[in-house]
Amino acid sequence: MDDIKKIEQELDKDIKEVNNKDKLEELKNKYMSKKGLITQLNSKIKDIELDKKAEFGKLVNELKTKFNTFYDEKNEYYLQEILNTKLEKEKVDITLSNYNIPTGAPSILEKTIEEIEELFISMGYDVVDGPEIELDKYNFEMLNIPKGHPARDAQDTFYIDGDTLLLRSQTSPVQVRCMLEGEGHVPIRIICPGKTYRRDDDDATHSHQFMQIEGLIVDKNISLSDLKGTMDVIMKKIFGEKTQTRFRPSYYPFTEPSVEVDVSCFSCGGKGCSLCKHSGWLTIAGAGVVNPHVLEMSGYDPKVWSGFAFGFGAERVAMLKYNISDIRTFYNTDLRSLKDFDRVEE
Repeated sequence: MDDIKKIEQELDKDIKEVNNKDKLEELKNKYMSKKGLITQLNSKIKDIELDKKAEFGKLVNELKTKFNTFYDEKNEYYLQEILNTKLEKEKVDITLSNYNIPTGAPSILEKTIEEIEELFISMGYDVVDGPEIELDKYNFEMLNIPKGHPARDAQDTFYIDGDTLLLRSQTSPVQVRCMLEGEGHVPIRIICPGKTYRRDDDDATHSHQFMQIEGLIVDKNISLSDLKGTMDVIMKKIFGEKTQTRFRPSYYPFTEPSVEVDVSCFSCGGKGCSLCKHSGWLTIAGAGVVNPHVLEMSGYDPKVWSGFAFGFGAERVAMLKYNISDIRTFYNTDLRSLKDFDRVEE
């Protein structure tokens, strides 16, 4: 009984010194843990005389109740105090202006390629892909560009393994592969968009990597007039219905005759401006009737089959259409530059 009284007196003294959550938990550990002062009173009940056990047990329970009541009240108070402090520190001022978070935008280059693909698909063309690491045989020789031909110098190719394996300098090898698969008796109508690689200076208008879109038709009775009609349709869809096209003589080893395709300047309507260098025309593509020797090497009889081919850079089309002056913009990851894409998209 004396132990209970001493513990109660000590508890009353300790309670007065509790002023935060940590001290409250220290108090609980002192009195209510496995070796706590109140908990140990239960182990002494076996030493109490039988007629006094009930009174001893009652006093121990009252002491427990006293502690638990104090602990629950203080614990609730300190938890609420901690919560209020946290809310005060983490409060959000809803009167502040919102943050302007920069977001991405569709790539104008990808958008341009997709539009061109959809256009050709609507005209019955298939979109075909091929390997970017190519054999010299398909990139040059099958296109009537044998070793030592000056046209190879103009393309300035990235060779990987001697002079047999390279990064393709054009998507024309895809056309060769399609003709070989046709085995000389299947009509072909395809476009081949994809990455191409050439040793070139990285400046505002050139890049060592660029997207090229080439097209090929092989069928019976195909002529230069079919090519002209196709170019008229394509350029009007890309640059507007008022766009005119013209052909100028040119030279490519894989086409004969070969032409440069010009479009009337959509900025000035052909009157002359800085965009078209005051000529009224913009060069947009190279094209021509497929060289009979190219058909023959791929298994097509040039006396029966004919065709036309064309090619242009997707970056050049996008730069002209959206008035982008630097080709490096398409591959820039700086969000301050990409805001131009948002402007165009709108």
